Amino acid sequence: MNMPTPAVHVTPACKGRCPLVHGVCAAASGSPVPITALPVRLATQKTSNASALASPSPSSKSNTLTPSITAMTRDLATPDPLAAAIMPPSDETPADRWAREQAEAHARRVSEQIDDQIKAEKMAMKKRKPPIKVLLLGQSESGKSTTVKNFQLAYAYSSFLAERAAWRAVIHLNLVRSVSSIMNVLTKELPPTTPAFGYELPLPRSSVDIDEVEVEETASVNPSTTSPLTETHVALLRRLEPLRDVQRNLERSLGAASTEAIQEGSVSAAPWDGGKFRPQEFAVTSRSGWKSALNRVRGIRGEDSDSVKGGVAGRPSHQPRPSVSRKSGSSRRSESLPEAGGTQPTVERAAEAIVSFASDMHALWADPAVKAVLDKRGMRPEEGPGFFLNDVNRIAAQDYQPSDDDVVRARLRTMGVQEYRFIFEKGSEAGREWLIYDVGGARSLRHAWYPYFDDINAIIFLAPISCFDEALAEDKRVNRLQDSLLLWKAVCSTKILARVQLILFLNKCDLLQKKLARGVRVVDHVPTYHGRPNDAPSAAKYFRAQFKDILTKYSPEQRGFYSYLTSVVDTKATAIQVAAIREGIQRNHLKDADIL
Repeated sequence: MNMPTPAVHVTPACKGRCPLVHGVCAAASGSPVPITALPVRLATQKTSNASALASPSPSSKSNTLTPSITAMTRDLATPDPLAAAIMPPSDETPADRWAREQAEAHARRVSEQIDDQIKAEKMAMKKRKPPIKVLLLGQSESGKSTTVKNFQLAYAYSSFLAERAAWRAVIHLNLVRSVSSIMNVLTKELPPTTPAFGYELPLPRSSVDIDEVEVEETASVNPSTTSPLTETHVALLRRLEPLRDVQRNLERSLGAASTEAIQEGSVSAAPWDGGKFRPQEFAVTSRSGWKSALNRVRGIRGEDSDSVKGGVAGRPSHQPRPSVSRKSGSSRRSESLPEAGGTQPTVERAAEAIVSFASDMHALWADPAVKAVLDKRGMRPEEGPGFFLNDVNRIAAQDYQPSDDDVVRARLRTMGVQEYRFIFEKGSEAGREWLIYDVGGARSLRHAWYPYFDDINAIIFLAPISCFDEALAEDKRVNRLQDSLLLWKAVCSTKILARVQLILFLNKCDLLQKKLARGVRVVDHVPTYHGRPNDAPSAAKYFRAQFKDILTKYSPEQRGFYSYLTSVVDTKATAIQVAAIREGIQRNHLKDADIL
């Protein structure tokens, strides 16, 4: 059954283009002209006076309704489902209509304000220089976090200075961990019970106290019946035993970044390689690592860490002071440091305890018999990261404040992905924002790298070449140098990185020189090195050639090879290299933007 088309009366002048009120032209006057099948339209033009589109207030004396953009009623048949959905009810009262149209006018004004704000932000983004993004890659303990500190030290010193005092807790932890590791080795030098001493030697009481690497390295060495250690050394170990509690409390205060993880099972050098990577299978936290640890020490909550500027710290909570006492005859100290909460008070109490242990720590490290035991078991803590025993008297002082070099040498493990935003304070890029991503280098963390490969200007790859005779802490079957080569190969061959500038740091050259001077032969661990001199320059040249060959062979596109022999704990030498790298990254960035 066909419905009759309603007749709409309009004046000849408006031709049906004016808003309709209940099917009748709002400006109708004179002789109406019947028009059939007139299309129904909604007025969409903007008006500077939004109130002109609304009905008068119900309390107004005037009963005349002004035109409305939604004044169409259900009496008009329309094939448009959207128009049918927004039509007001046919029984709408004047009061309801007035309220609805007031809400429509307000919503329109808010929408226009949002549009204007978005437009202004887009214009500001066009004027602002885009940040330069740099990704740091490399295995665990390759020097990535130290490289970040060197960038910050050279070009964002005010932020570096704001954080420097908070590094005292980290340096104290590094010092205590070194002492604890030496104590573990000395403990293994003697049987668990020694009748000559008349009491049991203190043993580690938790997994935190034992360095897994050292345990495996020393497991094959049986306790010596002719140990150079005497009753004096055992008494020294007994006096230093409370340092384990200090270590545990500092680790709790600093968070997960203060401990070292050991990966069980086999994980490939590049877990993302081979097309098997699925981003949804992992979650990355940006509040792990030394950035989070420093914020905890400075009293900054996690949700506030990104908004704090200039090193402004929150006010710490106050807790009762712990007791540190000596008992005559037993030479035992009792520590009652808080175990949870109150990070800053815990750190301060730990610092006080470390001051009281200063002389014993110095005696332990300076003892020739202790050095002999460490040499026999192949342990060289002075070559590891975060070693401060050579400066124990300075660091264990009551008024100790970290220096720039101390901060650069300090060690905390990076977990997940850390993003560092630097506003360069000097140089040609003053005011330019740099984003540096530092990702965990352990094999179990490398799957987190892949999402950061996109939109990167440069990758700084760190390969420690002093570790040619060492195995990964995560997997004892894998040589560390071989792992770096496999990882470099995976990065060079990744197609998504084909146009990304790659910069290679052959790091820890200072340790390489010390190791070779000690008599370690490269050829014993790298058979292809046969026939070459066993000195640091020759070894570094050979390793550099290996990395260059991989880039040439596996890179999807031809690109330059930029490599530097570095020791990132040497801040003066590294500053020169960082300046050259900054200029190179900037130049390459301008080329990509078609400015050069």
